[in-house]
Amino acid sequence: MRPFACDGILIEDDRLLLVRRAAEPFKGEWALPGGRIDDNEDALQCLKREMQEETGLEVEPVMFVGIYSDPERDPRRVIAAAYLVKRVKGEPVGGDDAELAKWFKLDGLPPLCADHEKIVKDALILYSQ
Repeated sequence: MRPFACDGILIEDDRLLLVRRAAEPFKGEWALPGGRIDDNEDALQCLKREMQEETGLEVEPVMFVGIYSDPERDPRRVIAAAYLVKRVKGEPVGGDDAELAKWFKLDGLPPLCADHEKIVKDALILYSQ
């Protein structure tokens, strides 16, 4: 059985919040905040928990972006559900699997790990509607 994860896309003031990964795979690379689901939670609980653990923020989902299931997207073969989110409370700070949380202008994003550039592109289409 392949693992399942949830990723959050937080856009504010034409900026995207990213985290620099603190662990392999993709250690040191920029990514969307997110992570694997626990046995006792649903996808939205996972999304909120992972966002809080990796960025220090409380968030609420705004819109489902998509499921990303290409077996080659991640060496762990993780399937990810991605959501646009809005900040409810807090200021970004890296934690857990993220050594740093940082805002980037949408027109100046760094290279992203795995298929996160595709996820961001898909999210921006929905965000602009």
